[in-house]
Amino acid sequence: MLLRCPLLKGVLFGLLCFVCASLGAQANDFNYVVIDPGHGGHDLGGHYGKVYEKHLALDTSMRLEHYLKASGYKTIMTRRSDSFISLPRRAAIGNRYRNSIFVSIHYNYTWKRDVCGLETFYHRSASKPLADYINDGMLRRTKVSNRGVKFARYYVIRNARNPAVLVECGFVSNSRERARMKNGSYRDAIARGIAEGITKFRKSN
Repeated sequence: MLLRCPLLKGVLFGLLCFVCASLGAQANDFNYVVIDPGHGGHDLGGHYGKVYEKHLALDTSMRLEHYLKASGYKTIMTRRSDSFISLPRRAAIGNRYRNSIFVSIHYNYTWKRDVCGLETFYHRSASKPLADYINDGMLRRTKVSNRGVKFARYYVIRNARNPAVLVECGFVSNSRERARMKNGSYRDAIARGIAEGITKFRKSN
């Protein structure tokens, strides 16, 4: 019966708008970027010959950290060497920092040799804008095929409490992309694109 009062309706509507606006601002207002280089140690990830995903992911992540620090961001790496880190531990590291975003770096693999391109995954709706900005940033820097931004249930993004994405930076199984990713300039372009996407996400409101 109280909801029939126009004044009360106005107050409740105002509170709802304030809460929604606050949540939106919090999603973009972060102090740390947690960078998660995929695989490591005995977990090679996708590989072809001597090209291992675990090495590509770590190198790209280190470059990303460099560009983020140069822009004033605080960064946390889930690994800095060729070591194995379990999925629960990776997620726990990300969740340790309340005001943070989580970016997991990977390179793709499939038995279909003609499949190529970049793609970025998210799990929670609050993470989709971050995925969109990062995906766009990589595409602008690399000019490769766009496989899009997609929902997924990967462990590290499914169990993240903060905005989190998983980035696939190309296919090790595709000969043309493999040749490019072996070149440091490609991995550098990926890192720059991700960093630029993070900055645009932070500036968005």
